[in-house]
Amino acid sequence: MTPAVLDTGLDAPVEQDAWAGRKQLVDVGGLEIAYVEISGAEPALVLVHGFTDTSRSFSLLVPHLAGRRLIMPDLRGHGASQTGKGFGIADFADDIAGLIRHLRLDRPAVVGHSLGAMVVIALAARHNDLIGGLMVMAGTLKPDFAQGHPLVAGVQALRDPISPADPFYAWWHACRPGVPQPFLAGLAKDASAMPAARWRAILEEICGADLTGAAQAVRTQTLILAGACDPLFGEAHQQALLRALPEAVFLRAEACGHNPHWEEPAFVARAIVEAFEV
Repeated sequence: MTPAVLDTGLDAPVEQDAWAGRKQLVDVGGLEIAYVEISGAEPALVLVHGFTDTSRSFSLLVPHLAGRRLIMPDLRGHGASQTGKGFGIADFADDIAGLIRHLRLDRPAVVGHSLGAMVVIALAARHNDLIGGLMVMAGTLKPDFAQGHPLVAGVQALRDPISPADPFYAWWHACRPGVPQPFLAGLAKDASAMPAARWRAILEEICGADLTGAAQAVRTQTLILAGACDPLFGEAHQQALLRALPEAVFLRAEACGHNPHWEEPAFVARAIVEAFEV
């Protein structure tokens, strides 16, 4: 049975083993998209995860955003969402637009991490009327990974069935000490459920993406948040974002890498609240 919308006044970390059971399914353009909803005050926040993650990626933020309505989808091909016919950035963005329309959200602020950051830039460019604010976290306009990049090489080396204990996760999910181990184990389990061919197909789209033109069409209030120690999208990527989004506010998480919302969820939640007055 599909779970009801959750009403949580969470003061403690979310139980990771229960996360999958929180998901609901909705038909978006003929594709079933899964999402977790936390009930609360409007305007809603839509939180869009990165490559190989799921809505679980934002579970550590939930206690710090208590009282707000949160919508956390699984991107197509990830988690409990169906795969669809394509994995282009525009495909992901249009799915999120369809979800916003289906749930009749009134200009929510959208937060995207990594691949999700690319998705929400495309969303803002293609569907500006749907959103009321934009947060680009650990994002880029153009990944431009070289053939020997650790992400590219690591994904090419994966073979089915992918083990949640695969050594690749030590690099892929690397973060500061203190991130809860059950959370990281849940992420690895979620990612391992995706076949290796799907990892490679999505990564190919990411590698070929260039959102420079899309960013120039963004007219929404924007916050760019970057980890100072991000090994994927460092200073050059952030400067490119600022050139394309000159009105954006920039915030650096000084001690964080590519996953500030895992490493410093209270800091990230506070940035969201202050940026969008939610």
